[in-house]
Amino acid sequence: MDIVDIATREAIEVEASQRLAKVRSVFERENPKGVIVTEEGEYAGIITEQQLLQSHVEDGTKVGAMIESAPKIERASDVREVARMLVEGGTKVAPVFENGDHWGMITADAILEAVFDHLDVLSIDQIYTDSVVTVTEDTNVGRTINLLRENGISRLPVLNESGKLTGMVTTHDIIEVAVRDVDKPTHGDRAGDRNRVLDIPVYDVMQSPVETVKIDRSVRDAVDVMLEHDYGGVVVTPVHEDDVVAGVLTKTDVLRALTFTEEEYLDVQITNIDLLDTLQREELRQSIEQVVEKYQQMSVQHAHVRFQKHKEKLRGTPLIQCQIRLRTNRGQIAGTGEGYGADSAFRVALDRLERNVLELKGTRSDEQYEGQLLRKLNRL
Repeated sequence: MDIVDIATREAIEVEASQRLAKVRSVFERENPKGVIVTEEGEYAGIITEQQLLQSHVEDGTKVGAMIESAPKIERASDVREVARMLVEGGTKVAPVFENGDHWGMITADAILEAVFDHLDVLSIDQIYTDSVVTVTEDTNVGRTINLLRENGISRLPVLNESGKLTGMVTTHDIIEVAVRDVDKPTHGDRAGDRNRVLDIPVYDVMQSPVETVKIDRSVRDAVDVMLEHDYGGVVVTPVHEDDVVAGVLTKTDVLRALTFTEEEYLDVQITNIDLLDTLQREELRQSIEQVVEKYQQMSVQHAHVRFQKHKEKLRGTPLIQCQIRLRTNRGQIAGTGEGYGADSAFRVALDRLERNVLELKGTRSDEQYEGQLLRKLNRL
């Protein structure tokens, strides 16, 4: 299947010379997945809602200063390859070209709608993320924004004092309250107004009650909820509990699953692949395979490497966070590290991953020994 009938020409465009306030109002009014930025009529890049969480950027800033690159998709591209390009580009929207000219836009939603009927072959427990960042009801908006940025995510489950799920806060929720509270007429200083917004407890911003899905349901059921309510992800709960967070399933998780292969070698996907400098995909794959081989009883179905750039730099080289996550027959295993440059960050994360794999191997060995000991004692 290709995207020739999935892509749309209904893309919102703004000129790079426009002020950022215009884009904020577009997101508030139209709630698009992304906005195409043009310069003198030519495609220049995109702006997503998550970028607008950069509170230090003033509304008077020109749109061109906020442009992010996105993969350029050919209108006749295969759906699976486009899904991979969106995941590795760290975006849910990308421009579509035909014969070298900008034609329109493709979104993650359009792809999921196109493959919707085939998603019942996947169960949520096969692809969801069990390592979840959460906030409490009294966490303020400023701290929440930092967590969203640091982890490169767009939503956070909200827990009460007992650790039970009570709400969900998203990028869109925060932008909506920031625009509403900061832009309304006041006699105070604008910076002071913004600071007051950052101090608001997330309880006043979150969505509640929360739509959840049980871990034993099909991916199709989860995508149905996401598309119906226009959610980027849903909270996954245990079979017999409604207010306990077992994990999160996002549209990106589903897109990633669409690209899984049955090749003999390890399938590795890389988010924000543009941050790689000297590292190559093959080198990453071989390094991860060498770690996996240290535990022969562990079979890896998929590996995901995600890079995230921070503002801090050392001699011009940005501080990078790298997370390596493996989906295996022994559950999900991850390793995270930071370093100046993608190479350094990957090596630190790989070292942490290796330690976690060896720790899991040791735990399994201890369990096997304990089982053997108990069997012997039962014979006495």
